[in-house]
Amino acid sequence: ACLQRAAAQDARVLVRSRENRGLVATLNEGLALARGDLIARMDADDIAYPTRIGSQVQAFLEEPDLAMCGTAVDVIVENRVYFSPPDPVFQRGDLRVLSLFFTLFIHPTVMFNRLRLREELVYDPAYLHAEDFDLFRKIAARHRVRLLATPLLSYRLHPQSVSSRHNRVMRQTHLRIVAENLAAEGFEGDMSALVAIGSQPTQASVSRFAHLVRDLDRQIETRPADLRPSYRDGLTNLIYFTMNLLMNEQKPTLLA
Repeated sequence: ACLQRAAAQDARVLVRSRENRGLVATLNEGLALARGDLIARMDADDIAYPTRIGSQVQAFLEEPDLAMCGTAVDVIVENRVYFSPPDPVFQRGDLRVLSLFFTLFIHPTVMFNRLRLREELVYDPAYLHAEDFDLFRKIAARHRVRLLATPLLSYRLHPQSVSSRHNRVMRQTHLRIVAENLAAEGFEGDMSALVAIGSQPTQASVSRFAHLVRDLDRQIETRPADLRPSYRDGLTNLIYFTMNLLMNEQKPTLLA
């Protein structure tokens, strides 16, 4: 009712109501309906700060070639806000390199330049529950992206969130994307170890993953000196991500 009243008062407000077709279909439908030069993404249970939109618009005005802009976030847990300090990885890192290893931005913070991205601005349903990781890596590979270090949104963590309810599938898809990225980047090694440990964590898959990490670490030393710290930060994040996956399996023998 609130939305309908707003639409009656402002022709720019469009309310689209239909059956639930899933997140990816809904995101793509929203993108297709959007007519603005800039498109801001947000979830219903998060809280955008009053300066969020203005700060991101200013970033696009300062950099006309900017394709995507995200922001840092504070975190809401059980209605309590935890304020987040700046992440040094983002402050010193190359965003294109980092985007190979993990989801570059918190999804509800992003703003897209529709005119620059055009047909590239579409989510791929083949990457279930990691569609944001897939889209962000593609954009960062081809365009300029930026992270605003100031938290401009409070991101809510709760058991019913998509990331919580579909955690296992999300992690499997995430590791598949990392494997694709590293292979495309020219890294050599047993990339299927990432898919294996995501699909079936066993002592054998843990061992394969450890050997892959060793191989990647050696190959990072051959990369341009100015990018090595970003590759190392990305690899560290991958290790941390996989350790969390193993701990969530509640099988401590895997780490013995």
